[in-house]
Amino acid sequence: MWKVLVSATRAIAWRTGRFRGLYRRVVRPGGTEWAAFLKRWGGLHSIGDHCYIQTDVNITDPALVRMGDNVCLTGCTLFGHDGSIGMVNHAYGLKLDAVGKVDIGSDVFIGYQAIIMPGVTIGDKVIVGAGSVVTGDVPSNSVVHGAPARRVCSLDDLVRYRKVVTAGLPWRHLIEQRSGFYDAALEPELLRLRVHHFFGDRTSEGSDPAAGRRKRRAPGTKDRLPRRVRAL
Repeated sequence: MWKVLVSATRAIAWRTGRFRGLYRRVVRPGGTEWAAFLKRWGGLHSIGDHCYIQTDVNITDPALVRMGDNVCLTGCTLFGHDGSIGMVNHAYGLKLDAVGKVDIGSDVFIGYQAIIMPGVTIGDKVIVGAGSVVTGDVPSNSVVHGAPARRVCSLDDLVRYRKVVTAGLPWRHLIEQRSGFYDAALEPELLRLRVHHFFGDRTSEGSDPAAGRRKRRAPGTKDRLPRRVRAL
């Protein structure tokens, strides 16, 4: 019966664009499905291909938002207006407006609880760190973080850093084998290796409590990386 309800809710939502809240609660679409739904029914100016948008993302003014390809939004907020203008108009007896577009390029990741303010343009190949508040334009090939957000390094720097670190991981062979970002068949062994790497053996921890807390690092990693990238 539940499967029938899920199937019917999805079908009606996709056909009509209605019952959006019910669709999110009952179907619980993944980020790829929800992005595709918003592309069809979300009222955004435009969305590119291969996007991922979690259902808890808040887009206040969809018509003022444009996204390129391969954009990933995780629990963030995109503002298209300044809500304080209503108070200002009432206080000063004025009729002012305060709106702006949010223009996002391709290959962009916006982290959890980040806030993008009106009038912001984000270039291609950008990561916005979790909890950041972006008040100004972000150039392409950037990693930004903070409130207000500041450039930490280039995305190229971050990629080089991740390559070095990944090369020293005990589960690198599984990363190379898996299909896409998540592979259910490899996940149990991947998780086992990660837990062992970070916390050590339960037995050895019993005799030496500090053993599981010792930091492990790929040999020589620290010396080969710029400080601003290691700080990420």
